[in-house]
Amino acid sequence: MRSLIFIFSFFVAIVIVSCESDDTSTIRNGYNDIYNLPETPYNYSNPSFPNTFTPYVFGFDNTPSDNIISDDGVTLGRVLFYDKKLSSDNTISCASCHKQEFGFSDNTPKSIGVSGEHTFRNSMGFANAGFYAAENFSWDHQAATLEDQILIPITDELEMGITLENLVEKLSNLAYYEPLFINAFGDSQITSTKISKALSQFVRSIYSYNTKYDRGIEITKDIFIDFPNFTTKENLGKDIFNGKLTPGAIGTCITCHLPNSTPLHFDQPIPENANQVIFSGAEPDNIGLDIDLNVEDNGLGVVLNVESFYGHFKTPSLRNIALTAPYMHDGRLETLEDVVEHYSTGVLAHPYLSAHMKNGEGEPRHLNLTPEESEALVAFMKTLTDYELIIDEKFSNPFVN
Repeated sequence: MRSLIFIFSFFVAIVIVSCESDDTSTIRNGYNDIYNLPETPYNYSNPSFPNTFTPYVFGFDNTPSDNIISDDGVTLGRVLFYDKKLSSDNTISCASCHKQEFGFSDNTPKSIGVSGEHTFRNSMGFANAGFYAAENFSWDHQAATLEDQILIPITDELEMGITLENLVEKLSNLAYYEPLFINAFGDSQITSTKISKALSQFVRSIYSYNTKYDRGIEITKDIFIDFPNFTTKENLGKDIFNGKLTPGAIGTCITCHLPNSTPLHFDQPIPENANQVIFSGAEPDNIGLDIDLNVEDNGLGVVLNVESFYGHFKTPSLRNIALTAPYMHDGRLETLEDVVEHYSTGVLAHPYLSAHMKNGEGEPRHLNLTPEESEALVAFMKTLTDYELIIDEKFSNPFVN
């Protein structure tokens, strides 16, 4: 009798598990004609960071407690990111202006939005956006969080041109979103907050740490030591970047693009847990692109309505910088060589030029690099390219057509 009861119980358990598996499979793969998603979602929530991502680096993490990355949340965000139905005329997706092959930026000065209109600013790459300590996003820091920022281009009339109310209604009528929202949030109700959270999770999940630079810093643990995997030219460029060749200049690249509570210096020991992998500036800067305030875009100063911040813009990450041309907030500089030339000879005496861009006399600081040094600095920046990231399927377009 006990054997019969055991066999019956075992059979019932198998049926229940089978039904549960079928339900899960249906929830995940009910729309294989729409999107190509794995039955078990990709691992987004537990990446294998190298040990160079120290506790200090994780202090830069801007993930809010109410939007922790989950595999299902990012999966939903990935579909939303590539869906052109998020725009008013079904022609533009987030990925239209943030292309994976270009480091999630665009290869034009201004992207094309709905109705063929150009966007106001250059598209910014966002690898490691989750480690932007300043938290404020956009070129002019207008968004307090990534969750706020993610909705701005959707509602912008030049970019995606749809109201949040219309967006929610539109997605609610697309059956293929129901299982994705259930998996991510536990119910099928679609809200602008959930859309924002899912998209933010996707963007935050785009971590970059598989570069030639990362392999070098993992060996030496010290940016001021020659990397054995670097060429002579790349090591020279690294020395220029970190100010080793210009110890008296406070305007070298490391000042803004490798933030630390105590600035790193070539003749001092590297502090334990120091940041040597996050290349996003902590504060917006005026780098002398213009001579005065008579320009189309004055950046942060307009947002704050404070004239002394005119011409200040976000200091973006240098991760994948070789892929994200053209450069600056308006895409005015076409190549990395142009960018280096700006810092070498082109910084202008803007009335609100950032202090570290000035020399001891208060004039614009020019690095005055030789052609060899300029070439070397470009070579170093190219070592920050993550070639795995730009072909990684889990960040790619999931739509079948």
